[in-house]
Amino acid sequence: MEGKKMARKNRAKLITASAVLAVASLVVSAMPAHAAPGVSATEIKFGMTVPMTGSASLGYNKIPGAVKAYFDYLNENGGVNGRNLKLVVKDDRYVPTEAVAKTNELILKDKVFALLGPLGTANVKAVAASVNPGRRKIPVLFVNTGFSGFADKKKYPTTYTAFPSYIMEAKIMGAYIKENFAGKKIGLLYQDDDFGSDALAGFKQAGIEFAVKVPYASGSQGTATAPGWITKLQAGGAEVVVLFGVTTASIFALSTAAALKFAPQWILGSVGGDATTIKLAGVPAGILYNAVGASYVPATTDTTDEYVKLFSEIYAKAVPGSAFDNNVMVGMNAAFLTAQAVKAAGANPTRKSLMKAIDTQGANFASIALVPLNYSSTSRVGYNGYWFGKYSPTGDLKPVDGKYILYTTDSGAGAIVKSTYQRPAMPAKGLPK
Repeated sequence: MEGKKMARKNRAKLITASAVLAVASLVVSAMPAHAAPGVSATEIKFGMTVPMTGSASLGYNKIPGAVKAYFDYLNENGGVNGRNLKLVVKDDRYVPTEAVAKTNELILKDKVFALLGPLGTANVKAVAASVNPGRRKIPVLFVNTGFSGFADKKKYPTTYTAFPSYIMEAKIMGAYIKENFAGKKIGLLYQDDDFGSDALAGFKQAGIEFAVKVPYASGSQGTATAPGWITKLQAGGAEVVVLFGVTTASIFALSTAAALKFAPQWILGSVGGDATTIKLAGVPAGILYNAVGASYVPATTDTTDEYVKLFSEIYAKAVPGSAFDNNVMVGMNAAFLTAQAVKAAGANPTRKSLMKAIDTQGANFASIALVPLNYSSTSRVGYNGYWFGKYSPTGDLKPVDGKYILYTTDSGAGAIVKSTYQRPAMPAKGLPK
């Protein structure tokens, strides 16, 4: 009897073990062979570092919500090849050492598939030097900075730019100045770092001579320094002033100029002309009125644009009551490009296949931008052009006479041309084909 009981117990154990093995085998079979980090049978994880708190958070802290809004919409419509896309966000407070620490967390703890849209030249450079995603073959998609150096494939082998470079922007600005302000004395107020160095290189390529140049150190902008800027620009006789700096520099420069009755024609770079940040800082948007600004995406108020219409509808549903602005548009577009890259990377994407997809197909991805993408096997350059407009009393940048006149160029000695580019039509429901 004892032997029979033992036999029954052994058979029960065998049945239980077989059941466990069967379930395990089903789980394994659902997983792609040799799955990449961050890729499961149901999900693909991306990681982003961005200032969610701190002085640089205004405006920029809307970007993750915009990415998530599109990812949620995508996931509600079946995801990509049956997988949902997920964004893991870390607050780096716009501090390079924090960006390094948080990026390490994303890679080692959260085990993300790729990094998406990290913000800030100094932060991205610090991460490249300390974390070295290039050596580790981790894709860094669509960095949120226009520093031209990130397009250097040898130095940053896994990094993809998105913004037109600051060199391109300055070159194109130069062409606009020649067309519209010939014979005027031009002044330049610029941030004296990689950002400003790119600008100087671009203006030199465009052949722009400045009557007066006023550099400022990053972080030094404030009520104590702005009067000195304006005094120098006035003394130099500047009739047109280009401001190639961050948004806080724009706030202090424009406010101080108004107080000192200095009223040149202002031309604001794409960074310093961020109306969202200015409004969130409590500064009246009217401070921007009649300034010239540049953008590579449609005006946020242009609801005749099919991309603006759909993206604004998706965002309004995801984040009720939050304004649809350029930061939101850029975030949603980065998510849209990411979805297309994942789709093109195949049924079981790897980091290698993701990068190959962008290299071989990225130039043809659909996009909200009005200028082309320039990805190829030899190029990590994203967009390459701008249109110019003027700010309304409410701080909205709108094309002059309602017409987008687009200029494109490169970061070298290439020509500046008025573009005839026609972007791809938006795919059905704004989902990757």
